Amino acid sequence: MDLSAAKRADTMTGVLDEIQKRWSPRAFADRSVPAEDMRRLLDAARWAMSSYNEQPWRYVVATREDEDGYDRVLGCLNEFNRSWAKTAPVLMLGFVQTSFSRNGKPNRHARHDLGAASAFLTLQAARLDLYVHQMAGILPDVIRDTFDLPEDAEPVTGLAVGYLGDPEDLPEKLARREREERERQPLSDFVFDADAYGTPSPVVTD
Repeated sequence: MDLSAAKRADTMTGVLDEIQKRWSPRAFADRSVPAEDMRRLLDAARWAMSSYNEQPWRYVVATREDEDGYDRVLGCLNEFNRSWAKTAPVLMLGFVQTSFSRNGKPNRHARHDLGAASAFLTLQAARLDLYVHQMAGILPDVIRDTFDLPEDAEPVTGLAVGYLGDPEDLPEKLARREREERERQPLSDFVFDADAYGTPSPVVTD
């Protein structure tokens, strides 16, 4: 089964190819990611939009070539995510700086902006035939102890990066999930009319 084709998103005509290709596998090939390509992913993240151009995202990156660093990041994931993410050639942690550098006030949009940066990173990965699986299942207290974070650094997410692997290498339950058809809500479920929140907008119904 060619998962790169089977998992392709069923979008409208004209949606970016990278958006159609992007999905979040758990099976990764035993193949290193070139350093130049990782820099491209991170440079794409660098150019994401952010509130007041604060750019509050921060990343820790570990490749399998750095065994100690890789193990430190792997140990910051919850048990379930460790069980499959250990096959990815690159592991990352995403953080936000919680206050604005210009005035020290709380930045309530920081997580949104990290999400935008990680989305840019993920779409650049798709351009390079790489895949990213973002993870909510991290251990914030372990991360703080491991990396001695400054007070205004908040751990938010984990990311596994690599080339598409064989789902048969996963436990059967995860392998089945890997092969499942992708689904999304219809536009009318989340695009609302300006006169009535919850009522589908004519932009997506007409």
